[in-house]
Amino acid sequence: MHATLEYAHAVSLSFDYDDERRARIVADAVAVEVGEIDDDRSTATVDRDGRALQVDVFAHDLVALRAGVNTWIRLVETAEDTCALAG
Repeated sequence: MHATLEYAHAVSLSFDYDDERRARIVADAVAVEVGEIDDDRSTATVDRDGRALQVDVFAHDLVALRAGVNTWIRLVETAEDTCALAG
């Protein structure tokens, strides 16, 4: 069953980058977490299209949605910071 049908709440987070390479690096870094940090209350998907990264967070309740959004924002920020340090 599709995730949007299973969960009552959803948020789409969009991140745009200056070039496709950086978007790919960040997407690859965070995509490994999909399925690893899911629990019975929330899940997420990661997709990239060119220079745009999209993270969709799905949850059964608003508390789990907020926690999921915060987690995925931190993961993306960490990947961006690491990418910037690597040059």
